[in-house]
Amino acid sequence: MRTLYLVALGHVDAPLMDAAERTVLEWFPFDVARMQEIRIEQDWFRPARAQYESVPMMQTLATVMPAGGARILGLTTVDISIPMLSFLFGQAQFNGPVALVSLARLRQEFYGMPADEPLLIERLTKEVLHELGHTSGLIHCPAAECAMSLATHIGLVDTKQPAFCKACGSQLVRQLTALRG
Repeated sequence: MRTLYLVALGHVDAPLMDAAERTVLEWFPFDVARMQEIRIEQDWFRPARAQYESVPMMQTLATVMPAGGARILGLTTVDISIPMLSFLFGQAQFNGPVALVSLARLRQEFYGMPADEPLLIERLTKEVLHELGHTSGLIHCPAAECAMSLATHIGLVDTKQPAFCKACGSQLVRQLTALRG
């Protein structure tokens, strides 16, 4: 079986790393190996936006992924963006090995509400599925409840189910079966 490498960019609490690992093991045909935490680089920070740019994070993940690995999934607590979007819940290489999920805007505290760890873990599960779906060739789904639906605000993340719709699930199986060749 091929390996997905799970790594924190900056400190990520163990229960969140555990939740991401459980999601991978439940939905994808990969073993999971955890890597040593990667330090957040100050030059990734964009003061004008008070956010971190995700592209250098993705590049770093690509360079540290061990040879022969199937995927690398980075988790971070910092708020991320790209120049053309004001924020991202995550980012992935389409049909590639690298995915990144930010916990910043998945937390209730970001919106001025009390912490809710079960809700955070549910949101994390949905975003891990979404980003790893992209690495497996899935595009955004028109079904609002599908993990592959586009979420441009937290309400849309909450509308999703922590699962793929039938069509996306079938496509995922085909894509992953083709990988095993």
